[in-house]
Amino acid sequence: MILERQIDVVNKIKISDSFGRTFKTLRVSLINTCNLACAYCVDPSASPIPKGGRDNASKLSPLGVGDYIKIISALNNLLEFDTIRLTGGEPLLYKQLVPLVKGISNLGIPTLKMTSNGTLLDNKAHDLKNAGINSINISLDAVDPDISYKINQRKNLQKVLNGIDNAIAAGINIKINCVVMKGYNDNHIIDILEYCKQRNISIRFLELMEMGHLHQNFDELFFSEKDILNCISSHYQLTALKRKPNATANYWKTDDGYTFGIISNVSNPFCNDCNRLRLDSYGNIYGCLSDNSPISIIDCIDNEQQLLNKLMKALSQKKQKFSGSKLSMMHIGG
Repeated sequence: MILERQIDVVNKIKISDSFGRTFKTLRVSLINTCNLACAYCVDPSASPIPKGGRDNASKLSPLGVGDYIKIISALNNLLEFDTIRLTGGEPLLYKQLVPLVKGISNLGIPTLKMTSNGTLLDNKAHDLKNAGINSINISLDAVDPDISYKINQRKNLQKVLNGIDNAIAAGINIKINCVVMKGYNDNHIIDILEYCKQRNISIRFLELMEMGHLHQNFDELFFSEKDILNCISSHYQLTALKRKPNATANYWKTDDGYTFGIISNVSNPFCNDCNRLRLDSYGNIYGCLSDNSPISIIDCIDNEQQLLNKLMKALSQKKQKFSGSKLSMMHIGG
């Protein structure tokens, strides 16, 4: 793969590869623990199932607000991000989340988003909106309590639904992410589609990803884009929409005007124009979900040339097709 460095007329360094890919979105995994134990993230055969929560969270967040601001600022000076997305683990477990959001907002990056399971959102939505959060993607794999419990081993669905309502009331743009797994919630697709449709919020159905304990061992749970479309098309006539550049999802419109998406890493990978860079909670960057080789930048934040070299290395990690990784999504974010 050919990597290129260019200096434009205002002396800004730009990096790209032979596909024209660069980094314009930074996904920051604030913390590598979670208060759920979802079957696609935690091996259900492992014992005991980890409880996560605030005590563990305080031990597993080595970077403070000042560290994150310094790292993000240094990266942004080189890359001029369009979007920062805060992820986890569960980012709402990060104790200084609101001050961090305010600090990132002050950097002037156009869009600041978050991905969360929503269990702790109920009382934080307004503070996050005031701090600068524009949009939250909420992981919601079922609106039936029994199915929800089967997937995440927690009885907290109502807290998530309350968090969604409060975030909408606060003026935050909400999208729902639903991982579809055969034998878990594949017969629940229409129910959650209708829940989102009634509230006029967007949903993206996700194909199961070959990450963590599911790497190279997910076939029996895999429910494809085609399977999802077959399910929905039995209730609605569908029109495919043109994919936007750098988008993770393909979208369809129902005959009554509702738009939904499918993120299909396996059936329809979007690697050729991926513009995402990942930062974990230890100061490592990753150029691709399919590469579990961390690149530490914690010691070169003040050295632009060294940081640029690390970014070029991260860019070289990008694949042409998603192949998964043994690295858990709990450590690198969704």
